[in-house]
Amino acid sequence: MTSMPKPKLDKHLPKNELGLTIRNYEGVMSTLCAGCGHDSVTAALVQAFWELSLAPESAAKVSGIGCSSKTTAYFMGQSHGINCVHGRMPSVATGANAVNGDLHYIGISGDGDSLSIGFGQFAHAIRRNLNMLYIIENNGVYGLTKGQFSASADIGTKSKKGIANEQTPIDPCVQALTLGAGFVARGFSGDKSQLVPLIKAALMHKGFALIDVISPCVTFNDHKGSTKSYAHTYKYYHPLIHTDFVAEADAITGKHADDGTLSVTLHDGGVLNFRKTDADYDPRDRAQAIETLLKPGEGGEIRTGLLYLNEDNPDMHAANSLPRMPLNALPHEALCPGRDALSKLLKRYA
Repeated sequence: MTSMPKPKLDKHLPKNELGLTIRNYEGVMSTLCAGCGHDSVTAALVQAFWELSLAPESAAKVSGIGCSSKTTAYFMGQSHGINCVHGRMPSVATGANAVNGDLHYIGISGDGDSLSIGFGQFAHAIRRNLNMLYIIENNGVYGLTKGQFSASADIGTKSKKGIANEQTPIDPCVQALTLGAGFVARGFSGDKSQLVPLIKAALMHKGFALIDVISPCVTFNDHKGSTKSYAHTYKYYHPLIHTDFVAEADAITGKHADDGTLSVTLHDGGVLNFRKTDADYDPRDRAQAIETLLKPGEGGEIRTGLLYLNEDNPDMHAANSLPRMPLNALPHEALCPGRDALSKLLKRYA
């Protein structure tokens, strides 16, 4: 099955600050299974970019191989994009980001793509604090190869054939926290009201921003006994905090009552507003975030929302003193300073 362009029937739709309707942020028709959670993630990305009034051409979409990696074709058809070798998306994103850091980089991956063959790539993108939004569409199986367990499958979860997984799962949020990621969140494809603000905040974060999205596979992992089915996730997912995002232009200042609200100001002036569910949960406390994820949830709870935020770490460009101007825009004389500069350099090693 091949993808088809979506009709741009947007005459009566509202427009954002750029004069664009939400249709301008869509891609081709999806060829994923009907009801796939990945399509809900696509819809959330489209909504987030439109609400932020970011130009589609200001984005660069990067993906690997798998059902998740197909979704980059389904949003923002006017943006830059590339599919990579299985598990190697972070390296390509790193190279592109080094050349042009002015774009909004969105890495779309799956639990198979990021937590197995691409695990090392995933880890080093976090370690370098690459300025990008990294979404893992996590369904616990390899959908393109008929539903084998992935590295994120929980112990005891059952396959479609009834076989139980016995291997310890890898939690990408725990890994990201231990590696020093400054923005770590978990969402559910079935809760757009939570996912859209998380995506907006992650896009505005300066540095590596991970959102692990529980995104059920309706074909191979949506049955009784699966811990990543729609029924299981709807029953057990537990938002830690109410999360919202207020863009700089729309921010409203004022005093808030002592009702558990916590505000965090981002570098660009945007504000994240939180309402604590647990009285002692602070999203700026890294140790508490790790402890919360490792502690068994009551009744099998899946904890979602913004788990951790740290705006103090320099991103890859700042840490490596890369020029502010994109390398692909530097003039020839800056890239090639001439024979005299080369001679001066060589004298240092004489």
